[in-house]
Amino acid sequence: MLLAIALPAKSQTQPAPEAQPYGKIDKADLEMTSCDFEKDANAEILFDKGSVYFTNDYDMVFERHTRIKIFNDNGKNEANIRIEYSGGDRSEFISNVQAETINENNGAIQVTKVDKKLMYTQPLDKIETTLTFSFPDVKAGSVIEFKYAITTPYLDNFPDWYFQNNIPTRYSELNTAIPDILYYKNLVMVSRPFLKNTADVKALANIPSISDEPFMSSSHDNSERILYQLKSVSVPGYYRTYSDTWNKVGEDEAGFDDFGGQFKRKLAGEEEILNKAKSLSTTDSKIAYIFNQVKNSMKWNDVNVRYTNDGTSEAWNKKTGNSTEVNLILYHLLQKAGIKAYPMLVSTRKHGKINPAYPGRYQFDKTVVYFPVDTSNFYVLDATNKYNIYNEIPANVLNGFGLCINKEDKKHDLIFIQKASPVRETSLINAEIKPDGKMSGTVQINSFSYNRIDDIESYKTDGEEKYIKALKRGDNSLKISSLKFENMEVDSLPLGQNFDFSLDLTGSDENYIYFKPNLFAPDFSKDFLSEHRYTDIDFGYQSADALSGIYKIPAGFKIDAMPKSVSMTMPDNSITFKRMVAEQDGSLMVRYSLSFKKSLFFKENYPEFHDFFKKLNEMMNEQVVLKKG
Repeated sequence: MLLAIALPAKSQTQPAPEAQPYGKIDKADLEMTSCDFEKDANAEILFDKGSVYFTNDYDMVFERHTRIKIFNDNGKNEANIRIEYSGGDRSEFISNVQAETINENNGAIQVTKVDKKLMYTQPLDKIETTLTFSFPDVKAGSVIEFKYAITTPYLDNFPDWYFQNNIPTRYSELNTAIPDILYYKNLVMVSRPFLKNTADVKALANIPSISDEPFMSSSHDNSERILYQLKSVSVPGYYRTYSDTWNKVGEDEAGFDDFGGQFKRKLAGEEEILNKAKSLSTTDSKIAYIFNQVKNSMKWNDVNVRYTNDGTSEAWNKKTGNSTEVNLILYHLLQKAGIKAYPMLVSTRKHGKINPAYPGRYQFDKTVVYFPVDTSNFYVLDATNKYNIYNEIPANVLNGFGLCINKEDKKHDLIFIQKASPVRETSLINAEIKPDGKMSGTVQINSFSYNRIDDIESYKTDGEEKYIKALKRGDNSLKISSLKFENMEVDSLPLGQNFDFSLDLTGSDENYIYFKPNLFAPDFSKDFLSEHRYTDIDFGYQSADALSGIYKIPAGFKIDAMPKSVSMTMPDNSITFKRMVAEQDGSLMVRYSLSFKKSLFFKENYPEFHDFFKKLNEMMNEQVVLKKG
């Protein structure tokens, strides 16, 4: 009884995690070999402390001090630091940069400072700048720490604070000292209990890492975080509100020269393109022509930002530009051709989803073009990806919001971007089974919409050998030959794939043949195995897949066991699986269908989702048994 009382008492006296002054470190942190609350972590953030305050001139200063423990060689990537800030136009500057590696050497603490000559500043574009450096003498057991300060005159660029990272964090703290004349709305996206929670200090402890999970959206969407938005400035005799509505955000963006100022800038040689477009008879044909002209003429430089860098005219001359430059060129040509289209600011899947309750331009990272077809249908055009098509919404902006910029009418609407109809794929297998346990046959696959785009991109990017390997889905005994495509260059038709295959049915003998009739079916066998889910599931779009198979039974054999026809549905009818199995004229007929009636599933509903896919995988792997005699 005394022991039971003593143990909790001891645990209560352990100090709570906290930040430490720069250069001061506990020996226990140098000697620790693993994270207490995430044992398999390669590295751990010991503390991450941010402070925001304002100078007498109301410049905003963001100071950060981060300390990281490296547990093994796989954690050494954390020693490569990249800090981004708006230094290109000299509106922001970084200062007080310090960094050092701390090791224990024969019981003594050894400190190796990062030489400032090895800290490299590089402009990304006319606004964004990066500071990069790497820590020296980093090995398993090292502790690295760095600190810096960024000063900005932009009061609306309050730094968002992410408590959760790609590695576990023992302690994370944000301090804010905001003058009374400034009012910021903060959006707290935290589910864990705060260790400190006052108006000026927010802190969490023992925060697990956020790792990639199948079909998750951006880690930013799922991290524990606090976002800030400037709402107003109020001093005696003066009051101003800031971007408190999406319409006001749109007005501000439309007025900036590096965005709205580009709308009407003439492009060299545009007359030839416009004359050809105007000669076409339908709106769709004009849009398709101009879209393909820009897509095939311009090279995207892999940079997503919401502003232009060189400007549309210069980017057109160079035939290369960032995403906003490429798509504002597209918008300009569509407008000149008489197409009533609009620029639209969006956030890509990697960047994170727009929060509609948090109006602000910093949520966007890209410009596309919005064209309302009618009252219920629209196109979202993005000419940066060579595999995009004009009448298919780019997959990386689905299930998010876009801000439509209508400068002429001064109307800027936030629009939810989704694909209403399901994306289909159909497969037909016609196979014959031989008495010696070998199967051979033909396969025909028709891929629509995003399935079509993904398959073409995979084939042209990876090559035929890797593409065929992906078709095998890890079954090395499966052989595929004579692969032929149909309609690869015709956007309006499904992609047809035809090929021959052969397969040795392992486990078969002279009396029994075993096989699974789910060849080339959608495979979720590795996606939802975990009992727990920490992020929402975002498929991007609804889908409807169907697989039909005809398997000719060899002479002298009969079906001894086969899967039953079955139907299974999620409790909310969002996912439906059907399997129909029958014997007819010496052949086994099988049909699988899997339909998703919604594309987004919340982590809170994962238990029933997990149960569904566990049963689905079991059903997909049920075998057919053929017996001789």
